Amino acid sequence: MKLDHIALDRLSISPANMRSGKKPPDISGILPSIRARGIIMPLLVRPNGSDTTFEIVAGSRRFLAAQTVATESGVAEPLPCAIMEAGDDAAALEASLIENLARLAPDEVTQWESFTRLVKEGRTPDEISVTFGMPELTVKRILALGNLLPRIRQLYRAEEIDATSVRHLTLATKAQQKTWLALYDDPQSSIPKGHQLKAWLFGGASISTSVALFDLETYQGRIVKDLFEKDGYFGDLREFEDAQRAAIEERKSAYIADGWSDVVVLPDGQYFHRYEFAATPKRKGGRVYVTIAHNGEVAFHEGYLTEREAKRIAKGEAPDAQSKARPAQKSPQP
Repeated sequence: MKLDHIALDRLSISPANMRSGKKPPDISGILPSIRARGIIMPLLVRPNGSDTTFEIVAGSRRFLAAQTVATESGVAEPLPCAIMEAGDDAAALEASLIENLARLAPDEVTQWESFTRLVKEGRTPDEISVTFGMPELTVKRILALGNLLPRIRQLYRAEEIDATSVRHLTLATKAQQKTWLALYDDPQSSIPKGHQLKAWLFGGASISTSVALFDLETYQGRIVKDLFEKDGYFGDLREFEDAQRAAIEERKSAYIADGWSDVVVLPDGQYFHRYEFAATPKRKGGRVYVTIAHNGEVAFHEGYLTEREAKRIAKGEAPDAQSKARPAQKSPQP
C-alpha cells in the first residue's frame, strides 16, 4: 500500500463501499473541519481498471465533503489517499465496514447487506466476527435477517418493527410472514409483537429442542431453526409431545428393568417437592418420579417414596398404593 495525492476528478465511490448506492450520507458534521483544514486522514482507494482512476473503498463522506468545499471555493485540491491492491472485493468491503462501524454505526439491515456480500465473497461468520470485533452470535443474528421478506426488513430499517419482534419473525415461514404483514396492514387487526409473536408462531407454546429426550436426528417432525440460537424450536407441539411421551415410556421401561419398584409420571406442570417425600434406595422399594415442565423439560427424581409410605414401611406395614403419586394431605387442625 502506498500514499499519494489524487485529484477529485480521478476518484469515484467503489461499489464495495458500504454506503455505495445509498442516499448521500450526512456530511454536515465534518464540513466545518474540512473547510478549515482540508482532508487530513487519507481515503482508502484502489485502482479502478487503470492506473489513472481510483475507486474509494473507505472515506466516501470525506470525499463528498471535499467535493462540496471545491464547489464552494472553486478550487479542487488533490486528496491524500492510501492505495490498495486491486481485485480483493472482500478486503475492500471489510475496510469500508471497519471505518463506518467505527465512525457511525449503520443499522442492522445495512450491516446484513454488507455481511451478506462478505459471505458471498467467501468469508465465514467466524471470520467476520474476528474482523469486526463482534461476537459470532451477533454476526449470526444480523445474517438471520436474510430469512425475512424484504418488506419486513425495510419496516425494521425504518424502526417500525421492534428488534424482539424481528428476531421472532426470522423463525416464521414465508407464509406466516405474509400473514403477519396482512395483520400489520389491517388497522382493525391486533398485531402479535414481542414474545406474544413467538406464541402466535408456534400455536401458543414454543418448545426448545434442547429439552428433547429423543434423538433429533431421527425425529420426523418439523423443527424451526434460525441463526440466533444454538437450539431450534419444535414447529408442531403435538408431534413433539408424542415423541417426548414415547421417550419417557422408554426410560420408564429401562428403570423397571433396572430394578426400580415403579416409575411415576406426575401430571404436566406439577412440581416435585422433595420435602414431601422420603429418600428411599432402590433396594428398599424406592421409586422414580418424573416431572414434565410446561416448557417440555423432563426431570427424573430417583429413589423416593412418600413420607406416609416410608413411615408404613418403617413400621413393617405394606406401602399404601394410593399415596405413591402425591403425599397424603394433613387434615386441618380444629
